[in-house]
Amino acid sequence: MPWKECSAVSCREEFVRLAQAEWAKMSELCQRFGVSRKTGYKWLGRYASGGVPGLLDRSRRPRGSPGRTSEAMEGRVLAVRAEHPAWGGRKIRRVLLNAGHQDIPSASTITAILHRHGLIDEAESSKHRAWMRFEHERPNDLWQMDFKGHFAMDRDRCHPLTVLDDHSRYCVGLEACSNERTGTVRERLTGVFRRYGLPRRMLMDNGSPWGNDADHPWTPLTAWLLRLGVGVSHGRPYHPQTQGKDERFHRTLKVEVLSGRSFENLPACQSAFDDWRETYNVHRPHEALELDTPITRYAISARPFPEALPPIEYGPGDTVRRVYDGGQITLRNQEYRVGKAFRGYSVALRSTLREGVLDVYFCTELIGWINERTGRWGRPMRGEATGEGEDAPGDGGDAMSEGGSENSPLGSQASVRSAHSGLAAESVPRGRRKR
Repeated sequence: MPWKECSAVSCREEFVRLAQAEWAKMSELCQRFGVSRKTGYKWLGRYASGGVPGLLDRSRRPRGSPGRTSEAMEGRVLAVRAEHPAWGGRKIRRVLLNAGHQDIPSASTITAILHRHGLIDEAESSKHRAWMRFEHERPNDLWQMDFKGHFAMDRDRCHPLTVLDDHSRYCVGLEACSNERTGTVRERLTGVFRRYGLPRRMLMDNGSPWGNDADHPWTPLTAWLLRLGVGVSHGRPYHPQTQGKDERFHRTLKVEVLSGRSFENLPACQSAFDDWRETYNVHRPHEALELDTPITRYAISARPFPEALPPIEYGPGDTVRRVYDGGQITLRNQEYRVGKAFRGYSVALRSTLREGVLDVYFCTELIGWINERTGRWGRPMRGEATGEGEDAPGDGGDAMSEGGSENSPLGSQASVRSAHSGLAAESVPRGRRKR
């Protein structure tokens, strides 16, 4: 039975001194102190052999622990943690396995070691929870691209441009940029394309420089991508989870590279980015990849970057129109505004099964439709069916979380067709052009 609260040692000392009195009755004394006779005699014996110090609680730790992690292995665990302060038990265990070490403790034991050394923040750990994940079946089917929030350097600001392969989580681009302008992004993407080739499609949000808003998704940058044969998709407005992989990558970048550090200038940022990108791609186990590293699942694209673009060619049955500087085309004395992103280029008008309705293509991308009867122009919406029944390359509309699943438009070749009614549309009668 437990001793009543009063400072255990002082209660035991009092009990012993009372028990040593000539008049003491052991049974009654034990009852008064709320302990068994066995416990009472135990403390009498300990006091006789060790005095007051003998009344202190003894360690309940076993004399031997054959399964205990060795000091050498615990040191290796702490060394990996010191090098990568954001890594947990599962990642550290995988790194030690990959390094060829033997008798590595379980991930839970490694986590307990980190707890014992005060290396885990309980409040921070409680914030993390598992998400349902979607990914494309092959590398380079989809790349996600975004700017991480810019931050101050000793001189000026850095705008990190990130490009991530959806299937493998391989970071093909981590660029320290001075701004978020079209020319800067195009220059950095050109370097990425030259090294890794062209993806089938790229997913981005609706912000500059790859979008304006949900109703005006095309910009000179996305027109250039379409010209290269790279499909373009935009996430749903105000739904950052559409680009969940890139958003998660940004959080990792912040924790493992940016937090608690300052950088003098862009070259210093780029040097840190390059070093960490190798760690992320080659050495860091990824939870979503069953603790494999991204490089084990990535392969460069079979589509090389063309240094010189071939001319745009459309089919013999297409009606071809050149886009004017104002972003409009004309058809039978009627103007339709398709967007300034395509000015100077030619677009193709293709008949559908619906009378008077034409699909509008730029290169191989469906960018809208025209209804000659109503004089309206509209953007294609995700999941709409065309009157023609043939496959088209995609809509550039929203996507499912983290780049979509195989049942979403981003996860298959099934393309999105024109919506010929109920869409936001715009037409401008000839002679009444909007300014």
